[in-house]
Amino acid sequence: MTDTVKAWQCIGCGSVEAPQTCIGVCQHRKVEFVYAFEHAEVLRQLAEVGAQRDALAGLLRRFVSVRPRDGAWAAALTRFQDEARRALAGLAPTRASSAGTR
Repeated sequence: MTDTVKAWQCIGCGSVEAPQTCIGVCQHRKVEFVYAFEHAEVLRQLAEVGAQRDALAGLLRRFVSVRPRDGAWAAALTRFQDEARRALAGLAPTRASSAGTR
């Protein structure tokens, strides 16, 4: 679900109300909310991690499907290691993984 609801939040107590008039039959229950900007950030990070996973999965698929010719194993391994190092260096740290370092 990607729809958002705009509502009013009290800067004092934090109470949240939808933008329609109460008719007096409301029952207040505890609920959990996230801010839309936080949700959008998590979606952005999820897309980033998904792209990283896809890139690394492609590298692994090639690793398990390639069989170098006789005498070319060392060179093939070196090339694969170089490519893996570049892929790992390109992994962008997410805000969630660096949150504990604040």
